[in-house]
Amino acid sequence: MPATTNRTSVEDLNRANEGKLPGHLGLRVTEVAEGRVVGRFAVRPDLVAHTGYLLAGCLLSVADILCAYGVSTVWNEGSNGFTTVEVKCNFMGTLLEGEVECAAELLHGGRSTQIWDATLTNAATGKKLAVFRCTQMILYPRG
Repeated sequence: MPATTNRTSVEDLNRANEGKLPGHLGLRVTEVAEGRVVGRFAVRPDLVAHTGYLLAGCLLSVADILCAYGVSTVWNEGSNGFTTVEVKCNFMGTLLEGEVECAAELLHGGRSTQIWDATLTNAATGKKLAVFRCTQMILYPRG
């Protein structure tokens, strides 16, 4: 694995949430470690579908956000960016109320790609709501 540097913290990521989609979703980052980012958000009426259940897109968005934040915990030396190239999410449950916890973890960290997994759970019970996987392409300066 290429040399890496952690370039972020809980405070940095929560500041980055402000005024953007993560902030609108109410996402609070609670843990940052090399190859791991954890966050939570509360189920609110504006995040619920007409069916009364939490929108699946909220789960997918939070997982994608935390995996993307995770890239900055294992930043490849010399790289200057990244982009998501593929995502997959399987849903197993939903919530009517309460909080969702999402833990994103690095599965593979190579020079040109990273693969991240995220598990979304009912924060009160630990019951799985969804599992998510994405591939990030690591970008380097042209030259």
